[in-house]
Amino acid sequence: MGSTLRTLFSVFKLRIGFAIMLTAVAGLAVTPGAVPPAWQITVLAFAVLVASAAAGAFNQFIERDLDLHMARTRRRPFATGEYRAGPAWIAAITLLLAGAVMAAGLAVNWPAALFVFLGAFFYGVVYTVWLKRRTWLNIVIGGLSGSFAVLAGAAAVDPGLPAAPLILAVVLFLWTPPHFWSLAFVHRSDYRAAGVPMLPVVVDESTAARVVLAHTVVLVALSLLPVRFGLGPVYLLAAATGGALFLARSIAFARKPGIATARANFHASLLQLTLLLVGSMVDRLVS
Repeated sequence: MGSTLRTLFSVFKLRIGFAIMLTAVAGLAVTPGAVPPAWQITVLAFAVLVASAAAGAFNQFIERDLDLHMARTRRRPFATGEYRAGPAWIAAITLLLAGAVMAAGLAVNWPAALFVFLGAFFYGVVYTVWLKRRTWLNIVIGGLSGSFAVLAGAAAVDPGLPAAPLILAVVLFLWTPPHFWSLAFVHRSDYRAAGVPMLPVVVDESTAARVVLAHTVVLVALSLLPVRFGLGPVYLLAAATGGALFLARSIAFARKPGIATARANFHASLLQLTLLLVGSMVDRLVS
């Protein structure tokens, strides 16, 4: 049973799903207005988690051929044949996504439900099916999936989407490329073997590192802007701390491109996102 649960946790990419769920809650937290009842927040958070899980499983279903060429993914169940990639999985994934969208629409509102759907659609279809094998811009456009989670949370409070959550959505959009490109740099031989045109595969090491730094600079600067639209000192401290660390690691990566500095930058991006999300929620609680 433990092994099965671990396998399903991996197939549905629940670690990423929980992060996306927190992103939606952060979007709700930064939006001015009356906080929805706890049960609505719970339903929305669970809907975002389930929709993300459906998109994650669809991603592994579609990419099973690519996963065989990559050391870090070749043991995924669809790649090994442990799980047969048949129509039953497509039906289950579709039902999960439909259930998540309906739950968000009926319990919260339909704008929030639309954003729940778009987050899964952009990751599962736009990124995985349309872009990943075709262009290095794959993760740039695919990164909108996290932004839609922010907007889903914001729409639960105010479907009109005021400035603060819109800025946070853009921050998430800008965060995804330097985060993922740092990881792709570490595993660029895998992506090259699989024929996936991630940025570190299609340009030289120095150029890739400089592009990551440029994204990080804009991202960190923009992450401070929500303070002008109502967020307080807790958010500012979290954004400034995480941003300073991420920027320092990106500078080190640009100065000396390599696996060690890329991996350090990847971990710094995770810490920055964590601080942004936690800072957003705590700021709302204490304000």
